[in-house]
Amino acid sequence: MNNMLNNMEDILGRQICGFHQYILDEPVRLCYASHNLCEMIGVREEDLLQENKDMYIFYVHEADREKYSEFLNKLARKEQTLTAEYRLMKRDGSVLYVKDTATSQRTEEGILMASSVLDDITKLKQESARFQSLHGMIPCGFLRYTCERQPQITFMNQTMNEILRFPEVGEGELDYHELYKSNIFMMIPMEERRRFSKYLNRVYTADAPIAGEISLLRCDGTRAHVFGWVMKCINEEGTAEFQSVCVDVTKRHQARKADETKRYLKALTDIYDKIFEFNLDGNTVKCLHSEDSSVFKHLEEVAMQMEEASEKWIMDSVDRKDRERVRSFFQIFFQKKLYGADAKPPQITYRARSSEGKQKKYNGIFIKVDETVSFYCCRSILDSEEARILRNENHQLKENMKELVMRFTDGLAAFEISAEGLVKPLYASENVCEFFGYTREEWLPLMENATPFDNFIAYSKTAYEDFVQLLRNGEAEFTYYDHKTNAQRRIKAICSQKEPNGNSARYVMLYSMEGMETEEKRTLPERRVVSIRTFGYFDVFVGERPIAFRNKKSKELFALLVDRKGGFVTSEEAISFLWEEEPANTVTLARYRKVALRLKNTLEEYGISDVIETVDGKRRIVPEKIKCDLYDYLSGKEAYAQLFKGNYLTNYSWGETTLGELLNN
Repeated sequence: MNNMLNNMEDILGRQICGFHQYILDEPVRLCYASHNLCEMIGVREEDLLQENKDMYIFYVHEADREKYSEFLNKLARKEQTLTAEYRLMKRDGSVLYVKDTATSQRTEEGILMASSVLDDITKLKQESARFQSLHGMIPCGFLRYTCERQPQITFMNQTMNEILRFPEVGEGELDYHELYKSNIFMMIPMEERRRFSKYLNRVYTADAPIAGEISLLRCDGTRAHVFGWVMKCINEEGTAEFQSVCVDVTKRHQARKADETKRYLKALTDIYDKIFEFNLDGNTVKCLHSEDSSVFKHLEEVAMQMEEASEKWIMDSVDRKDRERVRSFFQIFFQKKLYGADAKPPQITYRARSSEGKQKKYNGIFIKVDETVSFYCCRSILDSEEARILRNENHQLKENMKELVMRFTDGLAAFEISAEGLVKPLYASENVCEFFGYTREEWLPLMENATPFDNFIAYSKTAYEDFVQLLRNGEAEFTYYDHKTNAQRRIKAICSQKEPNGNSARYVMLYSMEGMETEEKRTLPERRVVSIRTFGYFDVFVGERPIAFRNKKSKELFALLVDRKGGFVTSEEAISFLWEEEPANTVTLARYRKVALRLKNTLEEYGISDVIETVDGKRRIVPEKIKCDLYDYLSGKEAYAQLFKGNYLTNYSWGETTLGELLNN
């Protein structure tokens, strides 16, 4: 028994890091200091033990003594276990970072004591300080955050703090820094959160980084626009985490958006007599466009006080019978209540005095540009044309065209068609470019030069006759499958014509109609199994969901790579299979590159781009990253012996070669 007690004392004294004991009753003091603690600090036992005084506190760093005293006070309140971090000053003057874990308990004699163990965390603190110093100097925002459904930020460098404009926290004020750290979605605008969540999900499941642009909510209520990327890493604790690096491109984004807005204004001026910009943030209104004879011509680009200018116009020009209705219409807009949940642009019809002093009927509409800026557009309705306009333009232009312009940041295109049938795009967002079969990079050159109408729509899957019908009727809808949302969506198209004789240029605008997509139910984490069926018709599945290829040739190219069982396929070889009767030349090579790009984009949208490897223009399937019935059958394992039933790649004639080999076997 005595030997066991001696061993126990040796363990406490030498083998448990920094072990010591306090008497927490006044005066608070150490009653036991282990040999290990004395070695840590570089002192003798008698230097720490004194009957009526706490000598240990003199070795606590001066800046941490208040925190250390509060730690002891909390321990003395009740029996409990607490942890604190502070610095110790060693005898040689060096600093030691420690984590103190102490348990308070009353003895049988009623004395409140605490037993404490120290962990040396000096290296961890020094590495963390170097890490924060490094990322405080780089000119990019840097974030580390957890791979959870609601990710929490574990580190944010100084540049990121500056991008988000964190204010100094006063007493009783909200700490935005802690609020943002607890949930990264606090810095993501509501309309961007679903897209950001999908990107995180794709990074996690595909284990590959994603780059792009996104808006962020600053603490002062404004928005920053950043370009950056997200990657999944394993941290020093062996846990998966996300890391993001971003650059502030707000000024470039604002300039680009201003340029896009100018293009739309150009199209709107062919429809409306007057266009005004209402800025709710600045509480200003200014005239952007008016006919030459208008009294507003000399006020163009002059900012005026919003409500005051509107009231003066109502009193001076609007017919007495319509004033209250028009005033109420604008008041609701000023109160930010005009845009309803159905997202339809608010309109009003009224009578007012024109620049020539005549009473005319006008149609006005508010078009939402962003959360703070809206365009008020109006045009006169001639009495002789009123019935025709109400019948044709109300449906073709006033409701739909304004609605699409109001939401031009979400899937919109605009282009001009000349009387000679030449098309010149004005603008298109990326998802509408894809509807026509172009990438963003391919679309931009089209904006410089007019293209024959037939050539312009050649890559679209929609029939030529449907586009002709659009030009004839002025309105059409086209259904397509949106791989980014995995749902059926619609493109709405409106064609305006300035003159009824058909000889003038026409403006066609398209946008994605909302409300048809279904919410994805994917969660983090999720592993995606890519399953390929070759026996029978060729199909590819991600999990249990089949890939809906938007292009038949890109699906056939994927099948060809699977048929090669991991071997590389050159461009010339692929062309000989995909277009059996056409030789490899500049035309077919360009066509093949477009097919390969579309296949790449489709696989990226499903988060499985890594199943294909590309080297110097040659492509191959990566067998170890897929599950394929052909490969299982050829493995010779008894479990797969019955997979082949005599059919192989029924979709494609060139599959007969492999089919013959399978039948012979």
